[in-house]
Amino acid sequence: MREIRLQKPGWIGDFQAFIMRGNVVDLAVGIIIGAAFTSIVQSLVKDVFNPVIGLLTGGVDFSDLFLTIKGPKEASLAAAKTAGAVTINYGLFLNAVIQFLIVAFVVFWLVRAMQKFMRKQEEAPAEPPPPSQSEVLLGEIRDLLKSQAHSA
Repeated sequence: MREIRLQKPGWIGDFQAFIMRGNVVDLAVGIIIGAAFTSIVQSLVKDVFNPVIGLLTGGVDFSDLFLTIKGPKEASLAAAKTAGAVTINYGLFLNAVIQFLIVAFVVFWLVRAMQKFMRKQEEAPAEPPPPSQSEVLLGEIRDLLKSQAHSA
C-alpha cells in the first residue's frame, strides 16, 4: 500500500507570516479598542449631549425626529415602525453625525497630544554616540605620548 502525503501550499506560510507581523496585531488591537470606544461615545451622545441639546432646542429628542413617507402618521418613531410605516429617520442621522463629530474631536485631541509628546521626545538631548575605534586608539596614543613626555 502506498502512502499518500499532502503538501502544505506555500501561501499558508506567507499568510502565517503576514498575520504574525506586528502591525497586523496592532491593527486588530486597535479595532477591538475602537469597538469598545464606540459604545462609550454612543452613551456620551445619547445620555449626555442629547439631553443638553434637547434642552437648548426646547425639549426636542433627535432620536424621535422622522418623516413618514408612506403609512399611518404616528407620534413617535417606535409607533410608526410598529404600524409598518416607511419613514426617513433624520433624527437618528443627526445622532450619527453628532457621534462622528465627537469621535473626530476626541481623535483630534488625542493625535495632537501624541504629536506634542513626540516633539518633546525629539527635542530631548540625545546621548552622544560612543567614540569610534580610531578615536579610542588616538586617545591611547595621546596618553602614551603624555606619559613618555612626563617620564623624560
